[in-house]
Amino acid sequence: MPALVLLTLCSVPVVRAHESRPPSRFTIDRDNVLLVNGTKVYPIGFTFAPPPGAKSPRGVEGLRELRDAGALMLRSGPSGNGRWDDAYLPREREWLDAAARNGMFAMPWLKELAAVPDRNGPKAQRLRQIVSRFKDHPGLGIWKGEDEPEWGKKSIPPLRMAYDLVRETDPDHPVWTVQAPRGTVETLRPYNETYDIGGIDIYPISYPPGVHSIDSNKEISMVGDFAQRIGKTVEGEKPFWMTLQIAFSGTVKPGKTLRFPTFPEQRFMTYQAIINGARGVVYFGGQLPQTLNERDAALGWNWTYWDQVLRRVVEEVGDHSPIAPALVAPDSKLPVRTQDAAAGIEYVVRESGKDVYVLACKREGPTVEAEFTGLPAELVTGEVVFEAPRKVEVKNGAFKDWFAPFDVHIYRFTRP
Repeated sequence: MPALVLLTLCSVPVVRAHESRPPSRFTIDRDNVLLVNGTKVYPIGFTFAPPPGAKSPRGVEGLRELRDAGALMLRSGPSGNGRWDDAYLPREREWLDAAARNGMFAMPWLKELAAVPDRNGPKAQRLRQIVSRFKDHPGLGIWKGEDEPEWGKKSIPPLRMAYDLVRETDPDHPVWTVQAPRGTVETLRPYNETYDIGGIDIYPISYPPGVHSIDSNKEISMVGDFAQRIGKTVEGEKPFWMTLQIAFSGTVKPGKTLRFPTFPEQRFMTYQAIINGARGVVYFGGQLPQTLNERDAALGWNWTYWDQVLRRVVEEVGDHSPIAPALVAPDSKLPVRTQDAAAGIEYVVRESGKDVYVLACKREGPTVEAEFTGLPAELVTGEVVFEAPRKVEVKNGAFKDWFAPFDVHIYRFTRP
């Protein structure tokens, strides 16, 4: 009898979780917030994430550990010398399957298909084939277009042609393009017609500091500078995401010194991007072989950096965060002001239900006691999120708090 029962159980088809998940539909609302099947999300992603099926040091699939912390997106697509040939397609399927079974979404890079010179040529035909092949997969999130096109002086018409073909073939998944930390608003703006989601990458942590940027600001506050630049580029008509650093070529190439952002640095850069309008954040470089110690090399990803730094940041801003409602809310119209902008105080105000959130950070410079005014008169006390049990007192719609260089404070006030 036991053997018969075992046989009966084994004959039941195994239904994987991702097989029952419907194809995803990604849209963007009028506040430039991303929606997945109608639900607002603040996307936290990785270029690249742990490989499909690879385990974390805890023995669970690596993507599951990222998802449990609140991450949602992962970049896929050919890398290095790879192309969208038939030999690569099974690997993309593995990425999409892994994303789906772990509750995440892939962002395939179109790479050589991101620019199409002729609507009816072989390249256009291949692009349609690839998009058609994967557009209904439940693990597909968005398409990644050309990489750093302004810096590469890429011609706009072929990029626009590829964009149009993707959206005609797959209206449910937007196109995201990442610019280099180069160019001006005027030189970046013409590329707006080639994507739905803008972006820029910036990696400030290196020896000497700031080698990734040619601008004069070499502090980590350059993240805010470039967020403002891409924000002005899209003119409020499109969302933009910031790509931030785990590691990059300026820290791993021969002759360079390996260096990673500390937790305070990574936390500041992430929140400064959010405060300056980023509607998503992607972390780059977790897979770079030059950054992996012996344990992590065997696992295929930088779990040491995750454990020591990045998990804590993702838990604060991922979709399991206590401030998640603020991250997907529109900017508030409350007349909140600070007289300390000259001291480097930057902030954004969001409202969700009865809660009023003030997300604030400070650039380099002296420690200051900043004052914020213009809050609703009925507020009396605010929680400093992630700094319990600390609170701030509100009097006549105003409160004060101290900011050291690169400090971040998140305040939540609840109306009676």
